[in-house]
Amino acid sequence: MGIARSSVLSFVIDTTGSMSDDIAEAKRVANNIIDTKKGTQDEPSEYILVPFNDPAFGPLIRTTDPEKMKSEISRLIATGGGDEPEMCLSGLQLALTGAPSSSNIYVFTDATAKDEHLEPNIFALIKSTKSTVSFLLTTTMRSTRSIADTSRSAFRLYYDLALASGGETIEVSKTNLPQATDIIVDTSTSALVTVVQRDRNPGTVETFSFLLDDSLSNVTAYITGTSLTFTLISPSGLSQQYTNPNGPLGTIQTVGNLYRIRLNMVNITGLWKIDINSKEAYTLKVTGQSATTFIYDFVEKFQGAHPGYAVITGLPQAGMPTMLLLSLTGQNGPANLKVREAALIQVSGSTVSDGKVEEMGGGDYLVTVNSVPSGEFVVLLKGEDISTSSQFQRQSTTQMSVSKVSINAVVDRNMEPGQNFKMHFTVSNNVTGTKFTIRASNDRNFEMKSSSSITSTGSGMADGLVDINVPANTPSGTDVTLTIEAEVTGTTDSNFAVLRLSVVKNVTEFTPPTCEVIGVNNTCQTNCSWNSWDLTVNITDGNGTGVDKIWIQQGSADLIYSSTNSDGVKVYKNTYRSSCCSPNLQLSVTDKEGNVGTCFYSIRVPTAKIKALTNTPNAGPPSLGLATQLWAFLLISVVSVVQDFL
Repeated sequence: MGIARSSVLSFVIDTTGSMSDDIAEAKRVANNIIDTKKGTQDEPSEYILVPFNDPAFGPLIRTTDPEKMKSEISRLIATGGGDEPEMCLSGLQLALTGAPSSSNIYVFTDATAKDEHLEPNIFALIKSTKSTVSFLLTTTMRSTRSIADTSRSAFRLYYDLALASGGETIEVSKTNLPQATDIIVDTSTSALVTVVQRDRNPGTVETFSFLLDDSLSNVTAYITGTSLTFTLISPSGLSQQYTNPNGPLGTIQTVGNLYRIRLNMVNITGLWKIDINSKEAYTLKVTGQSATTFIYDFVEKFQGAHPGYAVITGLPQAGMPTMLLLSLTGQNGPANLKVREAALIQVSGSTVSDGKVEEMGGGDYLVTVNSVPSGEFVVLLKGEDISTSSQFQRQSTTQMSVSKVSINAVVDRNMEPGQNFKMHFTVSNNVTGTKFTIRASNDRNFEMKSSSSITSTGSGMADGLVDINVPANTPSGTDVTLTIEAEVTGTTDSNFAVLRLSVVKNVTEFTPPTCEVIGVNNTCQTNCSWNSWDLTVNITDGNGTGVDKIWIQQGSADLIYSSTNSDGVKVYKNTYRSSCCSPNLQLSVTDKEGNVGTCFYSIRVPTAKIKALTNTPNAGPPSLGLATQLWAFLLISVVSVVQDFL
């Protein structure tokens, strides 16, 4: 259908006093992206901004209007702050729950996170939404400590979150920040795909191979790390050292701990290699633009009257085959694309677990992997575009793993304002007497209580409860993201469930408002543009919830008079004036429960009667009637045409 996968521009920005330079750069980048991509297929489909400080964070600002985004980000001011960490994860949590899935989110900060207790929630949201989070860390000016002088462990959490999501953690001075933000411009584009991504900690000497196909454009490689060397090798054997910024294969830009390599787009098709040598931790990521890509979900089979596959909201179960449902998309449609290989590949190692591929039709494939790699892994896909006989390679970015723990929670109703919402769930690892540590949170900061610890019974399952107090003033339609994590106490084996809930006011009144016509003043004459007519109505919401909105559904009119009578029941007496050229008028009335009532009235406008003029005394020579004149005109026209033809 010609629909492109557009990007979402999401910023999470620290607004403490030392961040003035960073805020200025975020403004510059946002304005540049908006101005240069507006009206193109690379224009972001949505803009999201979340400021955070201490102790405040938010609100989340989401808009499709680029000018509003400019206005909102221009209002950010760096104030306050000190040597204490900030509410970074709280702001990031808002962005992850508010942004669409598979978004790119950029966090600007120069401090560690104060709210580290949210770490499990953030990891769960990253895996659930498959969004990519990148951190731009700048030298702090509010203390003598700088990122360059701080051990990496102080910011280990940011590195881990970025790695888990497939993002980058870029350490750079405030002076060089504008060079680092090029990565934001790169990824704020439509149809962005990842060809390969790897992580090594500790570093090692290794050669990485990746396949580039002819559908790719704007291919860029990113390497983050310190004290490393690398060599890029093309399919033809041509090489370029990291010390050559403008070589035969591409342009290399170095800023902080980031190497950005933009390939020259000439004869890129084929198998590329990159040799990396470092004893320190590093990451490699290669991206490009292409309509050829895939989406995936982990699934489990269910039986019944209509058997099929259900999406797993958390991590797939360990100790049994893992199933994935893949969907391909491409420029010429999924019918021209074929999956040749699908595997789970260890991000920090070399283990590759091949899957059995079964074509389901319509571009969907079921992949079954019997032996899953230990630790974190990603999905690697290799296929063929039949229309061009081109081989392609794609990789997911979000790191996943399996767990012996499973969580089952089913949302079967909505929350209500002013009411407690009880969410029952079960946890299991099929071992009797297992003690689970439970952590639960919601992104609206609603007061809640949950089981902190539960123990499995003879069935190997344990029952838990989350009790959420929904404030009475919560607007109907508010969405709430509830995250529940269960961990086998004393171990690192855990799983999560991310549930999307809605706050909806319970409606018990279904009677629509009444709209009664009580008077009409019709002064319309033959020429409709010279006169108007008035309609007077009584509008009543007899059940007392109150009239919320009155609007004109059909026709054109102005409200010229209104009064309200309060005799236990509120009655609106409205008079509307409409042009006689608009003879139909329909009003619609909505009460505060959403019930709609209407009233309709139509007037009859007088029409002119055509009379043939007859001779009258002293009237002079007779005049032709209108019909006779029309026939005469038609006859003259026909004669003229015939003469011209002859």
